[in-house]
Amino acid sequence: MSAKNLVIVESPAKAKTIEKFLGKDFTVKSSFGHIRDLPKKDMSIDIENGFKPTYVVSPDKTKTVTELKKAAKGATVWLASDEDREGEAIAWHLCKALDLDEKKTKRIVFHEITKPAITKAVENPRTVDSNLVDAQQARRVLDRLVGYELSPVLWHKIKGGLSAGRVQSVAVRLIVEREREIQAFDRVSSFKVIAEFDLGKDKVLKAELPHKFESYEDAKKWLEQIIGADFKVENLETKPGKKSPAAPFTTSTLQQEASRKLGFSVKQTMSVAQKLYESGQITYMRTDSVNLSDQALAQAAAEIENHYGKEYVQVRKYKTKSGDAQEAHEAIRPTNLSKPNGEGERNHQRLYDLIWKRTIASQMAEAKLEKTVATISISTVKENLIAEGEVLKFDGFLKVYLEGTDDEDDAEEAKMLPPLEEGQALKLKEMVAKETFARPPARYTEASLVKELEKRGIGRPSTYAPTISTVQDRGYVEKRGKEAQQRDARTLTLAKDAIAEETITENFGAEKNKLFPTDTGSIVTDFLVEHFAEVVDYGFTRKVEEEFDGIAHGKKKWNAMIKDFYGGFHSLVEKSGAIDRSQASGQRELGTDPASGKPVIARLGRFGPMIQIGTKEDEDKPKFASIPDGEHIDSITLEVALAQFEFPKVLGTSDDGEEISVGIGRYGPYVKEGKVYASLKKPTKDDDGNEIPGDNPASVTLERAKELLKEKKEADSKRVVAEWPEEKISLLRGPYGIYIKHDKANVRIPKDVKDPEKLTLKDCQKIIEDAPAPKPRRGKK
Repeated sequence: MSAKNLVIVESPAKAKTIEKFLGKDFTVKSSFGHIRDLPKKDMSIDIENGFKPTYVVSPDKTKTVTELKKAAKGATVWLASDEDREGEAIAWHLCKALDLDEKKTKRIVFHEITKPAITKAVENPRTVDSNLVDAQQARRVLDRLVGYELSPVLWHKIKGGLSAGRVQSVAVRLIVEREREIQAFDRVSSFKVIAEFDLGKDKVLKAELPHKFESYEDAKKWLEQIIGADFKVENLETKPGKKSPAAPFTTSTLQQEASRKLGFSVKQTMSVAQKLYESGQITYMRTDSVNLSDQALAQAAAEIENHYGKEYVQVRKYKTKSGDAQEAHEAIRPTNLSKPNGEGERNHQRLYDLIWKRTIASQMAEAKLEKTVATISISTVKENLIAEGEVLKFDGFLKVYLEGTDDEDDAEEAKMLPPLEEGQALKLKEMVAKETFARPPARYTEASLVKELEKRGIGRPSTYAPTISTVQDRGYVEKRGKEAQQRDARTLTLAKDAIAEETITENFGAEKNKLFPTDTGSIVTDFLVEHFAEVVDYGFTRKVEEEFDGIAHGKKKWNAMIKDFYGGFHSLVEKSGAIDRSQASGQRELGTDPASGKPVIARLGRFGPMIQIGTKEDEDKPKFASIPDGEHIDSITLEVALAQFEFPKVLGTSDDGEEISVGIGRYGPYVKEGKVYASLKKPTKDDDGNEIPGDNPASVTLERAKELLKEKKEADSKRVVAEWPEEKISLLRGPYGIYIKHDKANVRIPKDVKDPEKLTLKDCQKIIEDAPAPKPRRGKK
């Protein structure tokens, strides 16, 4: 017998939480996300008839649909998918797949999974909002059109297996352009002057010259004028200051802060937040809004007064900056602010703690400061030195939380100045003019890329995490670290009326978990910017998002919006046939090979970045080699490129007199001794995302080659369980267990064989005889 009421949600965890709040008349089941979508094999959009999409039930959801249909028979159906456009589309697809009457089917939404929110939703049902469905459908259809028409152009003109996407391609463009800014940056140096004054009793005052000197000579000349000078506190200015708390979390700011403070990736943040939401601990995690409900404001005020005192309470209502916040309901906050600690795994508790603190701090009083600026005069020159400090008079919200920063320079806490008086004479301990170098723009982290996408109006809360995962999965962008480099910095130190000159070596440029474009990402970006400018135009991408918002509000028809876009886009696709493939591969001529006189070219080939000597027009075939790890098409030198053609190269002989060589094959660099091959180790990453260098074929030593070959031989010896060479049969141990090798074929051992390592030759022959015929390999079309 089916229940009177069937509630359908997206996830089993959500179903479990909701079931606790509804009575025995309600059954709660899960659709496990989307149940229908455009099929993967073809475009399935009828361009001639208003871009009508053809949806199918996903193969892995047929059983779910059957079970839901059965449960819905004779019941009142309540669709309780998420409250955003994606959730609305899921509700609509459920109506279609389950043959439900949209007018009679109840749609309920809530931004938190608590008993009051669920009860209120059940008391105020509505029907499926077709405008929200159309906005989601417009995004899905537009993205399918771009992907299905543009990706084949990339396959034919650049390299197979590539893909293009409306938001992903713009995200890659941001990373590529930032990388080029960094490469083109002129790291000019200047000289910064810092003085230290001895105030006695182990107290030191630090002051800085407000401007820098452009050259070593200017800095030295100025310091020479300071020799024997008198210093005094010319002016002391004290003024009150204040710090205000940050607004409660939106999807974007939560992703940024979880990255800074917890080291979470954007994907990890959304995964943990989803679990907190589904278990009823926080409000919905995909939102543009910084608004808090009146109930949450009252709860926060009571909590702050109870724990910290009435003077710490300052109720604030924040307004969302964007005039059209897609999910303008509430910011991300705990559902119960009287619970400072979250439940579940450690990372669930850590993210909950961050959300609780941010929410509470947003309703606390400002921090009150006293800022002091001391102006220090120098008797021999017109310039003054400046010392700044601040004293915290009232901590306010800082008692709970301070927002993180992406800029390491801003992260330094302001220093408190020692007691000073106007007219006070100061004794110089030392004055240092140190060479400092201009810093290029910072590479994006996942979180700072989300911040940039949001600032430019590209994407929405639901798209940030999948976009950032996609560009990495497709090989357009790598998240990695970079080892520190070294440089010389000159210093001039004035102490005891003498100037000492010194050159120090300092580290710079170390990075962790930054986004670097790959050669493929750079070449695809250049191709799209040149031939499909509109698709990767920042303004156009923002305008498309605004049009989706217009559809959601019923101001525009979704297929009219698609039609406006498609005409111009499709004509560019048609014209792309005339594009010269050689110009689309990022081809760069490095110079001439001295041995043959032929050009040396770096380009993107079928298997990735490569170098070639000669062209296909030459009488002899071109020679090919892979670009080594750490090198790129746009920066590899002729010298490094030519070195790749020296392989295979003999390194020496083994203890048995066998020749050992190093070479570069289709699957990467290797060392070889007789018939034994061992791959060189590739670069890896440590737990912090920093790169651990691999073996370089150009510099690998004979000793290292012997080590690698020894490891390979030991691994191979453990691999052979038994062998019968005359029958061409071996019993081998592989990553998935023991198997039989017969001539060149691998044969799986049946599961009912209990001790495969004890198989005899006769047993193996029987298994080979009974094995099913191998499936024919599909040939290339």
